[in-house]
Amino acid sequence: MSLKAVTLALALLAITGTHADVSAQQVADVVWNYFTQLTGDAKETMEQIQQSEISKQLNTLFQDNLQNVNSYTEDLQKKLIPFTTELHGKLSQDSEKLKEQIRQELEDLRLKLSPYADEVHQQISKNIQELQLKLSPYAEELRGQVNQNAELLRQQLAPYAQELRDKLQENVDGLQAALAPYAKQLQQQIDKNVADMKEKLAPLADELQVKIDQNMEELRKQLAPYAQDVQDKLNHQLEGLSFQMKKGAEHLRAKLSESAEELRLKLSPYAKELKEKLRTDAEGLRQSLGPYVEGLSGQMEQKIEEFRQTVGPYGEAFNKQLVQKVEEMRQKLGPYTGEVEDHLSFLEKDVRDMVASFFSTIKQIEN
Repeated sequence: MSLKAVTLALALLAITGTHADVSAQQVADVVWNYFTQLTGDAKETMEQIQQSEISKQLNTLFQDNLQNVNSYTEDLQKKLIPFTTELHGKLSQDSEKLKEQIRQELEDLRLKLSPYADEVHQQISKNIQELQLKLSPYAEELRGQVNQNAELLRQQLAPYAQELRDKLQENVDGLQAALAPYAKQLQQQIDKNVADMKEKLAPLADELQVKIDQNMEELRKQLAPYAQDVQDKLNHQLEGLSFQMKKGAEHLRAKLSESAEELRLKLSPYAKELKEKLRTDAEGLRQSLGPYVEGLSGQMEQKIEEFRQTVGPYGEAFNKQLVQKVEEMRQKLGPYTGEVEDHLSFLEKDVRDMVASFFSTIKQIEN
């Protein structure tokens, strides 16, 4: 087995050793990212690998839990090494072969569809229009959800600044003790609202994937009468298109979650700053808190507004990407297509399917 295959196997060992609930998707991400790294310059690739999070996880695993690593090594020899060897060989050898296969597949499809070029063009154009109509409500829903959650967060955080201002004006004794709970409550409110926001936004990606399945099935039926002898090849192309579109939906889900988490990280320092200021001496407390409290509400509102303006348009951008993918399919099935640029998406789909099948087999054996 090559050194590259061993390194990939060790990378998989690292994530399985440090994540008890590692998923097929996580492993597929490692495999695919590793492959795309290897397509670049060898020296640069090795430097990337050495500096990567995988390498750090592996070092931690070896240093902190050597006995555990040994047990995983034995399991790796039985399960992961044969699997990664096969997978590495497929990635290394099949890329150019697959590129030629896709080129030939498209050539056969274009030849079969050429007598019906106008009808095919019209059917795909119709599908694009239908897709736009189906996706439009989701873009509006996403923007509405973002606006609603941003406003809710603003409303729930605003009272803290006012309550702090009132406490300062009351000139009460024991100001530190009176204000101490606010720092913790402010952080808790930020964490809770962002968690709720993530939970409300996540289902949109699932709904979009259902719509993608429906649209691909409609497109298959619309084109089927013109591809009677090459239906399998058409289905394969549509499977590749569906994979790219669903990958976009997963990317949207990740972006929504990451953006919400970034908002939490931008708001949290205000709670930490309040906590730090409450540690100063009583005499200087009122003087240091005054400017902080006066600017608190406006600064938090600014961060929330930036989030709203950034994330709100995500739905429209996603819709344009999906429509563009279908438009590219229309062009590929047209009279002429140049170099095939998307064969790697088919290869990635194969890799992810293989990883999912591998995990399914392992679970069956364990059960």
